[in-house]
This record gives sequence, C-alpha cells and structure tokens, in this order.
Amino acid sequence: MPLNTILFGVLLSTLYGGLYHLIRGGKMRKLLLFLALAWAGFWLGDTVGWLMKWTFGPVGMMNAGTGTIGAFLFLVVGDLVGMLLARKSNQ
Repeated sequence: MPLNTILFGVLLSTLYGGLYHLIRGGKMRKLLLFLALAWAGFWLGDTVGWLMKWTFGPVGMMNAGTGTIGAFLFLVVGDLVGMLLARKSNQ
C-alpha cells in the first residue's frame, strides 16, 4: 500500500476518533482511547473488507467504507464497555 494511502487512512481514522470524543466528551485519557479504537477499527475494517472482497468506498488501495464502519463499531463498542466497567467499579 502506498504511503499516501496509509497517511490518508491514519488521517481519516484520527478524524473519526476526534469527532467521537468531541461528541461524547471526556478527558485526555478518553481521547487517546478513542483514537486508538478508531485506528484499530479502521484498519481491521479495511482488511476484513478486502479479505471478504467487499469494495465499499475504495480510495486507491484502501477500502475506506469498510474501514469507516469498522472504526465506528470499535468506537461504539469500546465506549459501551468503558461505561459498563466504570459503572461496575463504582458499585
């Protein structure tokens, strides 16, 4: 995969993590969590998309559509797990 495609994917997933943090709020620690979740979800979604031969929103050699779906799923599930763990530790 070309370097410019990788950089665009990192930029896109960073944007997703940052926007999610802007919507959900939280401290710097949550921002770092959301960024890590968005990066992991984006690249896993991209990889799964190519392995399953799903081409949804391809940008060069990157499957941006499935990467976006993967990032969104990781962000939502990670946020829910974090809320459940915080609630459990407060009891």
